[in-house]
Amino acid sequence: MPTALALSPHLDDAAFSCGGLLARLAQGGWRVVMATLFTGSVADPKGFALACQLDKGLSSEIDYMALRRDEDVLAAAVLGITPPVHLPFREAPHRGYGSAPELFSETRADDGIAADLAAAFAELIAAEKPDLLLAPQAIGGHVDHVQTVRALRSLDPRLPILWWRDFPYTVREAAPREPLAALFAEHPEAAVTLDSDAQARKRAACAAYASQIGFQFGGTAGLDARLAREEGVERFRLSGRLGPSVPGFDAA
Repeated sequence: MPTALALSPHLDDAAFSCGGLLARLAQGGWRVVMATLFTGSVADPKGFALACQLDKGLSSEIDYMALRRDEDVLAAAVLGITPPVHLPFREAPHRGYGSAPELFSETRADDGIAADLAAAFAELIAAEKPDLLLAPQAIGGHVDHVQTVRALRSLDPRLPILWWRDFPYTVREAAPREPLAALFAEHPEAAVTLDSDAQARKRAACAAYASQIGFQFGGTAGLDARLAREEGVERFRLSGRLGPSVPGFDAA
């Protein structure tokens, strides 16, 4: 069976942005691996890193990332894909980014995480032997998403890549930041139309990230409203040529 490997910066990004496609691939006989990069727990977080936990209504005693990894396992099960892979890299607030504006600004000069990510990607690709990669375009400009793109592009893996539009950053502003837009301009747009089952699985997978839904969408009603506006379509940029048939795929 063909294999798809989704490289998700955070514990929710792949499900939010392309969860429907992941479900459709699994339904179509693909082996689907969702690997999340920044999932490492940090003992006794301080400052802005701790604030990113407290603003979700979670106490300082909770292992925030362990909770989120558990949510990710549930989301993968709902999508019908293999148990997720969790890489141990630390999120940006644990790498010196000290405020929300810094998360969406230029990457720090001392943030060398892209090289570490590239090495990890090379190992994952060698182990999983994917026929298709999925990764973010870094729409919204979150530094972890930007570093993910840089790391993957540095490898030039010679595999087809569906670069997803980073939801919900795509719908928070009429014109969201796209700091890497020039890198994707030459790649054709693509869309995947979700059937009713894939839409339901995506919605349930998104809701599985219970610690994030209030912060990201204002609750499940907000999640449902945002998903409804997407009208059952996920959009991408395609680099390379697709091999095995992708269910619901339409090139623009």
